Amino acid sequence: MSLISEFKEFAVKGSVIDLAVGFVIGGAFGKVVSSLVSDLIMPPLGVIIGRVDFSKMALQIGTNPKGGPVLLQYGMFVNAVIAFLIVAFALFMIIKAVNRLRRAPQPAPAVPPPPTKSEELLGEIRDLLAKRA
Repeated sequence: MSLISEFKEFAVKGSVIDLAVGFVIGGAFGKVVSSLVSDLIMPPLGVIIGRVDFSKMALQIGTNPKGGPVLLQYGMFVNAVIAFLIVAFALFMIIKAVNRLRRAPQPAPAVPPPPTKSEELLGEIRDLLAKRA
């Protein structure tokens, strides 16, 4: 089998295509979450905390050769952590829903059939013999 035909077989498998679709959707989802965090969550949170803009929070740790400040931008890190937590929670909820759908419904416990006439008679004989002993 040639290298090209092996690659073709690999590329058209369902799992590879599913992975590619998931990757594209994940990238788009990441952009939506980034916008959600930076545009909708962080501004009100900054106002609640006291007019703080997290994206601009930084600590100057020195100056570069041109005299400009070298900044440790921890505010951007806070935004990234919040975005990660939102993505992680969303994925958790999606996986939880998928697992709930995948579970097969539990069958009801089987009810044993009623005893036959001969089983009832044998039970009565057993009980009578137990009384004699």
